[in-house]
Amino acid sequence: MELISTSFKMELWHLFLYCLAPVFIILVSGIWSFNPRYKNLPPGSFGWPLLGETIEFVSKPEMFVLDRMNKYSPDIFKTNILGEKMAVICGANGHKFLFTNGHTIFTPFLPYSMRKLFFSSAPGDFNLKKTVKEVKGAPGFLKPEALVKYVGKMDSITQQHMNTLWEGNDEVKAFSLAKSLTLALACRFFMGAEDPERVSRTISRFDAIKVGMHSVPWNFPGTNFHKACKAAAAVHQELMRVISEKKSAMARGEPVRDIVSHVIQASYGSDVEIAEQLMGTLVAGYSTVASLMTFVMKYVAERPDVYQKVLAEQQEVAASKKPGELLNWDDMQKMKYSWNVAREVLRLAPVIRGTFREVLSDFTYAGYTVPKGWKLYWTVDSTHMNPKHFRNPEKFDPSRYDEANDLPSYAFTPFGVGLRSCPAKEYSRLAVLAFVHNLVKKFRWEMVIPDEKIIGGLMPSPEQGLLIRLYHH
Repeated sequence: MELISTSFKMELWHLFLYCLAPVFIILVSGIWSFNPRYKNLPPGSFGWPLLGETIEFVSKPEMFVLDRMNKYSPDIFKTNILGEKMAVICGANGHKFLFTNGHTIFTPFLPYSMRKLFFSSAPGDFNLKKTVKEVKGAPGFLKPEALVKYVGKMDSITQQHMNTLWEGNDEVKAFSLAKSLTLALACRFFMGAEDPERVSRTISRFDAIKVGMHSVPWNFPGTNFHKACKAAAAVHQELMRVISEKKSAMARGEPVRDIVSHVIQASYGSDVEIAEQLMGTLVAGYSTVASLMTFVMKYVAERPDVYQKVLAEQQEVAASKKPGELLNWDDMQKMKYSWNVAREVLRLAPVIRGTFREVLSDFTYAGYTVPKGWKLYWTVDSTHMNPKHFRNPEKFDPSRYDEANDLPSYAFTPFGVGLRSCPAKEYSRLAVLAFVHNLVKKFRWEMVIPDEKIIGGLMPSPEQGLLIRLYHH
């Protein structure tokens, strides 16, 4: 009798699992998306309960946005990603609306996964407004006038990196070497750390954090988010040690030469808060710059004519230098074509696809209402590949950015616009140009795998690390 009863229970369970569970999920989805207070919400779907549309968004963010623009509206659509009800405002007009109303309708927002990784306090307890205000002081040290004195050191570190890790090799994995360089630069300028072992120990941890930033925040063993949390905790401890070392050095009267020392000196917060600020800065200064360097190599390798123009420009800069003389600020201003190449790379392979905001009060856009408390996602994907804004958008064409050509307003926004633009934009430009200058002076190159697959969704990278063959000049 017990056997029959158990068998019957199993049959009921299978019936529920295969027949009734889908119905249950559909019903819950209907409740999930129903909001009786607002009858004119943007078109779109919240997707599955809990998961929403996160998986589609993370895996193919560009297609996620473009498909929904075509299906629902070219101006705005609703979704649920990373556990948040969200409106995605699209197009150049949408960008203008977001960037010109930043102080009145929206406030900065980080999804749960990022808050958990970057902030040691409970994700629901920290004050992001306070944190953003505090961090505003640090970007002052990233402005052009402050970075002038760092150009020569950037050049020196890049030269040393090339001589040590590139010279003597016929083939290298470009992405791996770019990450090594950008982390060495970030550690030097943000933390004042030059110990190679300390830098190499940090690289694998930052890779795990990068993956976890945009993953589903399920914190149990085996998940990307769990690995990222462990890596973030280790980096946070390392940063706390750095801060303690800097305070001791400053107490001994040593000069202030790096950003963390400036932040300590200006009293931007407790040691924990400084470590949190530094964590986000390091992640941004490491992964995004490394990706940009890597994709510059990819696109230039595919276009010998572009390589020749970059080489000619950099040879002209080199010819104006005395033997052994390092690059300076004026040299960087002469590298206009090289930076136009990087800008076109940023259009085709954006290293930052977008950012998030929280809605402070109900507002209407394109005839639809977005409620207070919802989140907004701003993305370059709605404009960078749009033929309305860029002629032949699939074509790699650095001449788009010549002074004679007027780019459409708010269409090219790889670093944001105005007050909400990336504070590390100028630092990124200098690091990439120093890299390009030293690279083309020494080598020409070709890709070993011409059609190497690009993976990574929100933070793209070559599947095999961009294996390239080097030819010495």
